[in-house]
Amino acid sequence: MADDASEVTRLLLAWSDGHAAAGDALMDAVYGELRKMARGYLRRERASHSLSPTALVHEAYLKLVDQQRVKWQNRAHFFAIAARVMRRILVDHARRDLREKRGGGAVHVELENAEGLPQDTPVDVVDTLALNRALEKLEELDPDQARVVELRFFGGLTVEETATVLAVSPATIKREWAMAKSWLYRELTGGAAPPAVG
Repeated sequence: MADDASEVTRLLLAWSDGHAAAGDALMDAVYGELRKMARGYLRRERASHSLSPTALVHEAYLKLVDQQRVKWQNRAHFFAIAARVMRRILVDHARRDLREKRGGGAVHVELENAEGLPQDTPVDVVDTLALNRALEKLEELDPDQARVVELRFFGGLTVEETATVLAVSPATIKREWAMAKSWLYRELTGGAAPPAVG
């Protein structure tokens, strides 16, 4: 993994410096992981979602390639931005689906399947738009916690990768993740206290 991370970082830096061939090599290097992120997220959604993992990856990659002003730092930075891009794409698609169906058929996300969320959490499904609204509220209250949720939930980053992206300790990420999940749970369930985890 360390070799893969350093190769992706090397390609990102070369691409940032204007080497077009590095962009093609980068796509080959990150495609599998972007697809894994997309599959993991879409698996938490209803089977009727209009996006396939391949379509989500391609749409996200086109937007990432368009990021001309970004000075890529490393692999974790790339996947952090990929998480944000995927979130925007999924929210846009959910809004479009909602408009097309005039209020019905919103895309749903099983929050319980997010890594680290207790499996006995009674929330079965949370719609993408509700989650996005809750994240926007959390961004106003605590931008750091909202960023942790975005990186872990939408980006699929590990605690360690999230810590690298945000330049804090893994212990800080674990604490922020736990607090953010509790806040989101209360927000999405109308104020219910999260279940005790033993």
